[in-house]
Amino acid sequence: MHPTSHKNSMIPIISLNNSSPASDIAQALCEACTTVGFFYLTEHGVSQQLMDDVLRSSKQLFCLPLDQKVELADPILQRGYTRFEEETLDPMNQPKRGDTKEGYYIGAEVAREEMDTKKLKGPNVWPKSSSCQWEDDKCMMFRRTMEQYRSEAKQLCTKLLSYFALAVGSTNAQLFDEYFTDPTTLIRLLHYSGEPSDPTDGVYACGAHSDYGMLTLLMTDDNPGLQVKVGADEQWVNVPPMKGAFVVNIGDMFERWTNGLFRSTIHRVIQPKNCKERYSVPFFFEPNFDALVKCLDECCSEQHPAKYEPITAGQHLLNMYGMTHADFDQMKEVS
Repeated sequence: MHPTSHKNSMIPIISLNNSSPASDIAQALCEACTTVGFFYLTEHGVSQQLMDDVLRSSKQLFCLPLDQKVELADPILQRGYTRFEEETLDPMNQPKRGDTKEGYYIGAEVAREEMDTKKLKGPNVWPKSSSCQWEDDKCMMFRRTMEQYRSEAKQLCTKLLSYFALAVGSTNAQLFDEYFTDPTTLIRLLHYSGEPSDPTDGVYACGAHSDYGMLTLLMTDDNPGLQVKVGADEQWVNVPPMKGAFVVNIGDMFERWTNGLFRSTIHRVIQPKNCKERYSVPFFFEPNFDALVKCLDECCSEQHPAKYEPITAGQHLLNMYGMTHADFDQMKEVS
């Protein structure tokens, strides 16, 4: 199987059709991840209804008054609301302002008595009728929708692990399983304002960056804006929305793990002129917090020694959060 491409983009399309041999899917993944680092994923098993429900619930959340949204924040656990311009992903080119987006983080629900702030484990911040204008049933529906989506997105990413194992050249489809017994997973609801981007003045909907972690599933509405930097000439290429598909990309952690075989590609969001407000939902899938990320045996040799020092997945994420989030209030070292 060789991946096809979107008619308006060079980004490949990979289907998880159950009739396709695992080796064919792995080959398509390898081709996509070693060249572009991005691909559309279709026939993935997450229903269009659930995807629509998540985007609709996200839009309703961001319609809440600002004074109510700011109450829904936990900067220690990196959960809940993040304000417009709180995140600056490309400081060199964004000297005056952060990204023109607001966000909302949702992770695995952990009871307060079992909370571990050093590992970003704890309860989520959910809208409640006592803290916002929603009625109880609407608050509960929002939570049910997000928890169902987190569960299904996690299941999908776990399924992809076996194909990725084959894609890096292993004969063991369970190569990654031991590192994902308790994965770190985060939904991030995003709302981009209608303000047009102006790169000449350092105004970006989302500054140029590569993702920190292992794998990102991106769901978007039907508005354009996402661009990736690809090719020897490093041109910015549009990634048009594709109804029902996820846009998937490799993060820095996976690039480290594969010794640079897989590409963690720079991308950004440019809000076009006369464009509507944009909504998207990245789902971040990371190894166990204490998993040691070091070069896979399949990806290094005497001729190609390891390029990166080993690091735990959790410490890598904490380092990156601290560099890009103005409101992040966490210890930078894990004891």
